[in-house]
Amino acid sequence: MTEYGIDILAFGAHADDVEIGMGGSIAKYSSTGKKIVICDLTHAELSSNGTVELRMKEAKNASKQLGVHERITLDIPDRGLFLTEVNIQKVVKVIRKYRPRVMFAPYEKDRHPDHGNASRLIREAFFSAGIRKYQPVNQSHKPNNLYFYMINGFHHPDFLIDISEQSSVKLNALKAYESQFEMGMTGVVTPLTEGYIESVEARDRLMGKDAGIKYAEGFFTHKTLILKEDLLGD
Repeated sequence: MTEYGIDILAFGAHADDVEIGMGGSIAKYSSTGKKIVICDLTHAELSSNGTVELRMKEAKNASKQLGVHERITLDIPDRGLFLTEVNIQKVVKVIRKYRPRVMFAPYEKDRHPDHGNASRLIREAFFSAGIRKYQPVNQSHKPNNLYFYMINGFHHPDFLIDISEQSSVKLNALKAYESQFEMGMTGVVTPLTEGYIESVEARDRLMGKDAGIKYAEGFFTHKTLILKEDLLGD
C-alpha cells in the first residue's frame, strides 16, 4: 500500500505560474484541510521586472493567501528547463520527498517555451519517480495522477474544477505579484503588465459559463477519467 505524504504537489516553471493556472483550485482544496506544496522549478532570474528576492517575497505572500502548506524553489536555471538527466533527477527527488497523492504541471501547449519544457520535464519525472530501481537511494513513489493546468492561452480542457467561491482568493494571490502584473517606475512593458490578471479572470469566467457556474479552472489529463458521480444527479 502506498504511503502518501501530502495531497497535492503543484509544479510551476516560475513563481506565479501555479497561481495563474490553478490558484482557485488550490484555495478550494486547502480550505478543506488538504496539504498542498508548490514547487517552482526556477528562481525566474531572467524576468523582465522584479528581482529574485522580490519574486520570492511575493510568492510567499501569494502562498499565504491560498493556504499552501509549503513552497520550495529548485535551482534549475531560468530558460534552462531542458529534458536532461540532471533536471529529471532534481524533480524526482522532490516527488519522492513529498510523496503526493496527485501532481499538477503546466500544460504543454503554451506560448512561453519554459512552460512547455516544464510540462515535459515533470511528466518524465512523474514516471521515473515510480521506478524502484531508478536512483534507488530514494524510495520510489508513484502518485495517483498527473494533471495539467493552463497558464497562457485558452484551450478546451478535459475537466473543470468549480472555483466560484474561490475566485476572489485567486485574484488576491495574483495581485501579490505586483512586480509582474503592475508596471512600476522602473518596470518595462510585458504581456503580464497589459491587463493580464483581467484576462485570467475572464478565462475562468468563460470556463465556468460553459459549465453553468460562475468561475472554473480547466485541466488536462493523459489518462482516461472515471466518472464517480451519478449521471442523473443535479
